[in-house]
Amino acid sequence: MAGGKGAPKTVLDKVIHAIRSSPPGANGGVSRVSIAKYLKSEFEYDNAARLKQAIKKGVSAGKLVQHGQSFSVKGDASRKKAEDPEPLQMDDLKVGKGDGAEVGDTVTVKYAGKLDDGTQFDAANSFSFTLGAGDVIKGWDQGIKGMAVGGKRKLVVPSKLGYGKRGCSPDIPPNATLHFQVTMKKIQKED
Repeated sequence: MAGGKGAPKTVLDKVIHAIRSSPPGANGGVSRVSIAKYLKSEFEYDNAARLKQAIKKGVSAGKLVQHGQSFSVKGDASRKKAEDPEPLQMDDLKVGKGDGAEVGDTVTVKYAGKLDDGTQFDAANSFSFTLGAGDVIKGWDQGIKGMAVGGKRKLVVPSKLGYGKRGCSPDIPPNATLHFQVTMKKIQKED
């Protein structure tokens, strides 16, 4: 524990304690939000301005290392997240003809979506959206990119690229892996 024996005394000591006690994010650091939540729950500390100042001071003094929007303690062993998220699985059942869909294109697809147990939760003969605009789940934005008209692709979308911990009530439970069969019907190229 930073700052000697007993409970951390300074805000920076509490920040260091929070970082070392919290699970790391994907880049090995702990976000400011996670640090603030930890300080509030463990130390009943809730002063956002002083917290921001302490983190800034810690980085300037070389005690903390900033990784984008998260932080680690300088000199501590690397704490990369233990598990990488499951990757999106794609299997082309039929390759289409022509240019593949790119980010910004408006695509029209036919699809059916099922859960692991085979229960169908959704289907459509004609569904249009702009690829890469966040109109659909991340697994679709990533998994439909590159498909050409007439192509048929099977997608297995892990929860993190689907609806995550919250699910999509009532049809999609929390942490569900989603299985789609998608046929590309039309691609309208971005102007």
